[in-house]
Amino acid sequence: MQEVLYIIALSLGSLAAIFILTKLMGYREISQMSTFDYINSITIGSIAAEMATSLEDNFLQPLTAMIVYALATLALSWVSLKSPKARKAVEGAPLILMSGGELYRENLKKAKINLNNFLAQCRINGYFDISKLEAAVLEDDGKISFLPKVSDRPVTPSDMQLHPQQNHLVANVILDGEIRYENLKHTGNDEKWLLGQIKARGANGPEEVLLATCDVNNQVTVFLKEHRKEAADILM
Repeated sequence: MQEVLYIIALSLGSLAAIFILTKLMGYREISQMSTFDYINSITIGSIAAEMATSLEDNFLQPLTAMIVYALATLALSWVSLKSPKARKAVEGAPLILMSGGELYRENLKKAKINLNNFLAQCRINGYFDISKLEAAVLEDDGKISFLPKVSDRPVTPSDMQLHPQQNHLVANVILDGEIRYENLKHTGNDEKWLLGQIKARGANGPEEVLLATCDVNNQVTVFLKEHRKEAADILM
């Protein structure tokens, strides 16, 4: 029984350690991993697993190794910020796969992307006819950016000499039936005003609201909790 409790304690400890270290290394570790970031994350995860299942009193060894890997990542991030050459070596550089309607076969080979993979990525991004593309660039995070030809890109308001109002972020004033008072204060309104707004939209109180948002013009959008029929039923 003591052994089981010890493993539980070590597992929670390794989980806390890897969470803190990932926070220190930055969100980029999750959203835009370079090759080094990817390798480092796998290694730290493996060490954390070793720490979690360490049945002897040597958990400090894997913890130290995790900290060393995290510090190495932070050091390389700092060097990459200061040196473009180091940044290119660690993170890689964008690679042009297509330009001026011409495919660059050598760059496709260098990126280890065959023609079928490239065409699949084109379709995923809405380009079923690559003749409508002006350029395609493989970014350093492994994603492909596409530039459509000017004659095939979507029409923008500026093309039509229109000047629409700029959109702004909306504030979540109710989440899961709870009023977010800080967000509500940010909109310049109070609870009484909010309750009147949601009542006008069919809710007797905040506990009946799944989500309510308020924009810069004090327009409130309310999503009620499901009372009658589950939304998934319409798909069956």
